[in-house]
Amino acid sequence: MLTEERHLQILNYLEEKQAVTVAELTKLLDSSESTIRRDLTILDKQKKLKKVHGGATRLEQEFVTMEYDVGTKTNLNQEEKEKIARYAASLVKKDDMVYLDAGTTTEKMIDYLTEKRATFVTNGIVHAKKLMNKGIKTIVIGGRLKETTEAVIGVEAVENLRRYNFTKCFMGANGISKEGGFTTPTSDEAVVKREAIRRSFAAYILADHTKFLRTTAFTFAQLNEACVITDRKPKQQEFKEVVIKEVLQ
Repeated sequence: MLTEERHLQILNYLEEKQAVTVAELTKLLDSSESTIRRDLTILDKQKKLKKVHGGATRLEQEFVTMEYDVGTKTNLNQEEKEKIARYAASLVKKDDMVYLDAGTTTEKMIDYLTEKRATFVTNGIVHAKKLMNKGIKTIVIGGRLKETTEAVIGVEAVENLRRYNFTKCFMGANGISKEGGFTTPTSDEAVVKREAIRRSFAAYILADHTKFLRTTAFTFAQLNEACVITDRKPKQQEFKEVVIKEVLQ
């Protein structure tokens, strides 16, 4: 059996079983222990699995290539999003100039806003309507409307943002990982998010626990550029230095 074929079978087996021993692979692939150990070392260096004593485990990291539409996202992890949104809303103070990113968790935040003397700038069409209905001063940036997320994006949106300086921004993210930082699936959303964070005195990422150890295609900020508001802190050592507010209520 060719080396590439063995590697593929090892990774496929890990997808099903999560963990595998050298003895199992020796029998499964009809190979020697030394060959299997060498294979695991190579795959570990390629960051395709994690080599452990006596075998290997599947990496916890996940690379995500698809994005759900707004309707689907709204129904995911609703209880966690409510907790995050409630806490985030409490951070808005009198006379704040706030950037509110499009997204389902940031939208829920509007339901809990009590401070009416802040000004909000947003790229979310639904967000703008909800803010206006609450009697909050609202500004919508111009640009191209993305159908799946109902967000205003693109070069024109970035140019619009350069007119403002924010006391706080509240952002969504599709993935949070050490390697990727804060990520989103599309480049034109990434540039808008990046500009909003760059123009904010304080930046907050609203993300439930499922967003950790996930990476999507485009990085819009590094882990040290924002505070994460989440329902559950990750246990992984790589997030120990990240500023995380865990919302328990």
